Amino acid sequence: MRYTLEQCCALVEEQLAQVDFAGKQPANLYDPVVYALGGGGKRIRPALTLMACDLFGGDMQAALTSAVAVEIFHNFTLVHDDVMDNADVRRGRPAVHKRWSESVAILSGDAMQVLAYQYLCRTAQTEILPDVLRIFSETTLKVCEGQQYDMDFERRQDVSIEEYLYMIRLKTAELLAGSLKIGALCGGAPAPDIDRLYAFGIALGLSFQIRDDLLDVYADPAVFGKRLGGDILSGKKTFLLLTALKRADEATRKTLLHIAADKTMADEDKTATVKAIYDALKVDKAAEQMVETYCKEAIEHLDMLPLQDETRKDELKKLATVLLKRNK
Repeated sequence: MRYTLEQCCALVEEQLAQVDFAGKQPANLYDPVVYALGGGGKRIRPALTLMACDLFGGDMQAALTSAVAVEIFHNFTLVHDDVMDNADVRRGRPAVHKRWSESVAILSGDAMQVLAYQYLCRTAQTEILPDVLRIFSETTLKVCEGQQYDMDFERRQDVSIEEYLYMIRLKTAELLAGSLKIGALCGGAPAPDIDRLYAFGIALGLSFQIRDDLLDVYADPAVFGKRLGGDILSGKKTFLLLTALKRADEATRKTLLHIAADKTMADEDKTATVKAIYDALKVDKAAEQMVETYCKEAIEHLDMLPLQDETRKDELKKLATVLLKRNK
């Protein structure tokens, strides 16, 4: 692999900086788009697209428009997620719907989805465009399915860990895996290798989301960029909560379910009480172990790729380790 993770992220940042709608009307449609895309972030998904292309010796510039499309779509989902979750802060700044309004956030998010497809269509590799569009459309629809399951689970008290894992596969892992799949296609990879890289992305995504669940409760708030305990306050069924419900005795289980349904309890009291239960049940340790398990599985799928130069996989392995240990 010729390009590092940092170099791939820098290429994406350069392209995103060119998404300039200054003076374009109506301003309340386009200004939030620029605001959302300029909020930073890890740029992991577009970096995966570029790294997958480079892994097979493809032209990075040819994959760049697809990588940017992936990042625009990801940010579109965040804008809408913040509305659905009533989240006030995103990456240390007011969420789009808080800075403008919910209606503006919904419409600007829609515009971002259209913009993502426009970027996909800019590819110079016109011969693979139908397949790229198919993969992207299938992936984005799975993300929507996962988001709906996530919302459905908020109203259920019988969600299993297996159902949760299926939900985060759709909502989180499929976009990482799809990003890799598109990049590998741009790089000219054979179908069996694309499938192996897709499996790597699924395992990586599961590890990523469980780490996110963990950080929502245990991160350093000065680093995390979002309010801690947001999942607790919104009634999300996370790996932590479901593991706690599985491990708890009947009295503790009733307490957890009561707290989740209590709309009068102060936010600070709710998060502190739930966190204390998590600590007692050691669910943070269970989550950390699951993160490591899926990260190891991801590496195993990557090792199955039959490349003549095994060192070309090093940057993807480095990325898996970075995500395993991230603190925001």
